[in-house]
Amino acid sequence: MLRQLYIRNFALIDELDMLFEPGFSVITGETGAGKSIILGAIGLLLGQRADAKTLKQGADKCVIEAHFDLSHYDMGDFFEQNEIEPDAEDTIIRRELTAAGKSRAFVNDTPVALTVLRELGERLVDIHSQHQNLLLGKHDFQLSVVDLIAGDGEALETFRQRFADYQSLRRQVADMEEEIARNRQQAEFLQFQFDELQAARLVDGEQEELEQRSETMTHAEDIKQALYTAGGALETDDGGIVSQLRLAAAALKGVEHVYPDVAELAQRLESSYIELKDVAAEVNARTEDIDFDPAELEQVNVRLDRLYDLQKKYRVETVAALIEQRDSLEQKLSNIENSDACLAELNSRAAAALTACQEAADSLSQQRAQAAKNIEQQLRERLVPLGMPNVRFEVHVERGELTGTGQDHVSFLFSANTSSPLQPVSQVASGGEIARVMLAVKAMISGAVKLPTIIFDEIDTGVSGKIAEQMARMMAQMGQGGRQVISITHLPQIAAMGSTHYKVYKEETPQGTTTRMLQLAPDERVTELAQMLSGSAVSEAAIENAKQLLDLRLEV
Repeated sequence: MLRQLYIRNFALIDELDMLFEPGFSVITGETGAGKSIILGAIGLLLGQRADAKTLKQGADKCVIEAHFDLSHYDMGDFFEQNEIEPDAEDTIIRRELTAAGKSRAFVNDTPVALTVLRELGERLVDIHSQHQNLLLGKHDFQLSVVDLIAGDGEALETFRQRFADYQSLRRQVADMEEEIARNRQQAEFLQFQFDELQAARLVDGEQEELEQRSETMTHAEDIKQALYTAGGALETDDGGIVSQLRLAAAALKGVEHVYPDVAELAQRLESSYIELKDVAAEVNARTEDIDFDPAELEQVNVRLDRLYDLQKKYRVETVAALIEQRDSLEQKLSNIENSDACLAELNSRAAAALTACQEAADSLSQQRAQAAKNIEQQLRERLVPLGMPNVRFEVHVERGELTGTGQDHVSFLFSANTSSPLQPVSQVASGGEIARVMLAVKAMISGAVKLPTIIFDEIDTGVSGKIAEQMARMMAQMGQGGRQVISITHLPQIAAMGSTHYKVYKEETPQGTTTRMLQLAPDERVTELAQMLSGSAVSEAAIENAKQLLDLRLEV
């Protein structure tokens, strides 16, 4: 629950620091006093988008901070998933906004993204404002109420997973059908391309080998002359380097027994002689291998031209890429040939997924149908004390097409009396009736959802007197069991039922108008209620009436 709220430099608030109590609390104040400003500040803490214009005029920085006691709520998974140090007894949320428009958010002093703050806010506080009454006419809201009461979260998740699998397979079927149609349209062209590449008898590495062979034959005379010159220099019948090395080695070897210092030199000359003799032999062999064959060169160049033409045609740069293109064409042709069997197999999988999805939807529908009866009974029981003795309420569940939420279309049908037919609640209920129905719905689902704090912003619109008192009793009951319910109200009947009473008011200071908030003491509550009953001129009768209203709270 919300334990403390601190606001600095927000709208008309220069600084506000309030402690909040468990149970049912009320906030009162004249129109325009700043109650909506406080709600706006809480909204920022819950992840709403910030606007630098909300800073108090002349301030550089706005700070909004709230302390929550979550010791009775298991939220460890949230803190673990978002790597935030938990503190169940004092979870601190802070939002900072600068005049430059920069916004920062923190949870227990850990910086967090706005999405994380919003996720946490949805689990901490439910702010019900007047415009949310419009949700009562929305089918998705009505369905969510049914799901909450049904407690079908596990069944709903199972359905969503199966529905997602089915949707994925349907997309695959559609994609395959498009691909098959597209490939069949160009099957003849694909076959021509494959035949052309297949006929080319492509071999990886062939191009590089042919290019080298062409280069060699084109310069055959130059290569052969170079080899001949090198061979002649190394070894000829008249001498050469090899012969001279042999003579030099033999000369040193002949004196090494009398001059040992030349032994190493003689050995090195001998090694050089052996190496160069081998080089000379290889040079002579290469000289014999080099031969210019015009016919062979033409064949090589023709083959290279063919490879180059194919590469240009298929917009690739290597034979390996041509081979890859050929294999891809072969696979496409194979797919076309086997497409009917593949499509049939995929359709079979999609049909099986649809069956599994339908089974999950049926299970979900059964739980919703049972919950619908429970909702009808609960709402009738709650609405009768709120001034609707002849109320009729029906949760109409109709089966339809499969969607992401199942196969059920939910409508809340309502009639405030026995003579009028049941119709959609948003079409026939008055503003006051809508407010009462929405309160009854909130009271019902509050028992199913573990939500620490619920704030009602003038849910009493369109009601008064005894009905307002009954609405207050209902909110007081909602505030039991460790839950915190806060109602912003203009009605004294509701204000008197709060176990804690806060007042919001404006105050003129040397720095300008500012919004204040304080917790009222018992005698201050009497005065506030009397003013709400009779206006600024408080009469003795109004004071007595206020005391009687407070006595009613003690009797609850």
